[in-house]
Amino acid sequence: MSLIINDSPEALLSDEDLAVWRSIPTAVISDELNRSCTMAGAIKPIAEGMTFAGQALTVQCMVGDNAPLHYALASAWAGCVLVVDARGHMDTAVWGGVLTHAAKVKGVSAIVVDGSIRDVEEIRQSGFPLFTRGVVPNGPHKGFGGSINAPISCAGVAVNPGDLVVGDADGVVVIRPDQMTGLLDRSRARMAKEEGILAKLDAGIDSYVLQGLPPPDTFG
Repeated sequence: MSLIINDSPEALLSDEDLAVWRSIPTAVISDELNRSCTMAGAIKPIAEGMTFAGQALTVQCMVGDNAPLHYALASAWAGCVLVVDARGHMDTAVWGGVLTHAAKVKGVSAIVVDGSIRDVEEIRQSGFPLFTRGVVPNGPHKGFGGSINAPISCAGVAVNPGDLVVGDADGVVVIRPDQMTGLLDRSRARMAKEEGILAKLDAGIDSYVLQGLPPPDTFG
């Protein structure tokens, strides 16, 4: 199978814009997008405190093959997020310490792998944001090919090159360009509303009242 390499996206967000998105919780973004943009719950950070926001450099690999990832790093731009469809395969790692070091040299902001990685303690100590489905010692092979900067499906979500990807302790969300208009303002408004809810809880109002639910004896 051949390796297909497409051009990287040209419409890139500024570092300042990405910093703003890093401050927005993925749960808030998911709520504002009708829960339609969230990767499977199995995709989680390998350590506490890992957050990121960046635009997708998409990679599709055959099961257990990480050759496309080496080529993808040659196409990486500073601030991108490698989003890797490794077919959800759990028994062969396609990413490890060497590739993490290479990604840091390139200025990659994070990696999301729908599959497994290894060298997890080394990567944790580096502080590099890495979100994955699994961890396993078994290393990859090379040679089956794949695609770079093409549409993929990662952990149940369609991802196109240049899509905005945001990750935190809850998981990963993907935002298409056509979903961006007004999303930041709506997310900030939701965060402010939730702060108001917390204040009302502190004042002794029950949560079911704030949710507009009927009294318990009339529910259902």
